[in-house]
Amino acid sequence: MKKILLIEDEHSVATFIKKGLNEEGYDVLVAYDGDMGLELIGQHQIDQIILDIILPGKNGWEICGEVRKRGFSDVPILMLTALGTTDNLVKGLDAGADDYLTKPFKFKELLARLRALQRRKNLSDSTTPVLKIADLELDQHSKIVKRQGKEIKLTATEYRLLEYFIKNQKKVLSRIDLLENVWDINFDMGTNVVDVYVNYLRNKIDKQFQSKLIHTVIGMGYIMKD
Repeated sequence: MKKILLIEDEHSVATFIKKGLNEEGYDVLVAYDGDMGLELIGQHQIDQIILDIILPGKNGWEICGEVRKRGFSDVPILMLTALGTTDNLVKGLDAGADDYLTKPFKFKELLARLRALQRRKNLSDSTTPVLKIADLELDQHSKIVKRQGKEIKLTATEYRLLEYFIKNQKKVLSRIDLLENVWDINFDMGTNVVDVYVNYLRNKIDKQFQSKLIHTVIGMGYIMKD
C-alpha cells in the first residue's frame, strides 16, 4: 500500500483528500503544518507528498526545499495550492516540486497526477543509469549531470527536462510534448513556463561550451542534438 504524506492546514480539505485517497487504497498521513510534516517524513517511509504552499510557520516552498536538502530526492512532491500564477509555479518547481495542481481541483485529476508521478519514478528507477549525448552525461541514480567532466548543478525541474531531452534526442519536441511529459500536466498554453525552463537549462549546459545541444525549431518547439 502506497503511503502518502498530506501537508494541508485546511482541515476540511485535508479530510476530503484523505477520505478519497483511502477509498482508492492509499495509506494517508496528515500534517497540518510544515514542522509536523517534516517530523513525519523522518518517521515513516513516504512514497509521495502532497504539499500546500500557504501553511502556518514554514511555507510549502520552504518545506519542499528542506525535504530535498534532507536527502529525499526521489520522493515525488505534488504542490496543491490556490497560487496558480506562472511565477508561483516556477518558484515551486525550483524548490524541488515535481508537479503543481491549483485549487479548486477535481479529485480524479489529483489521482491522475499521483499515478503519473509514480509511473515516472518507476520508469526512472528501471532505465539505463547513465544517459549520454556528446560530452554530456546524466546519471539517473546519483542525479549528477556532467559536461566535459564538470558537474552541473540543476534544480529538480531542470533535471527532469534535461532527462526528457536526452531520452528523446534528435526528436523535435513541441511545448505541449514537454508540458505533458516533464510536468505531467496540461497547462493553459498562455503560460511560458517551458520557454523559461529551456532558457534556464541552456544557460547551464550550453552557454559555457562551444557545442550547443538544445536548438530551437521555429514554429515547432525544441530539439536536442549534437
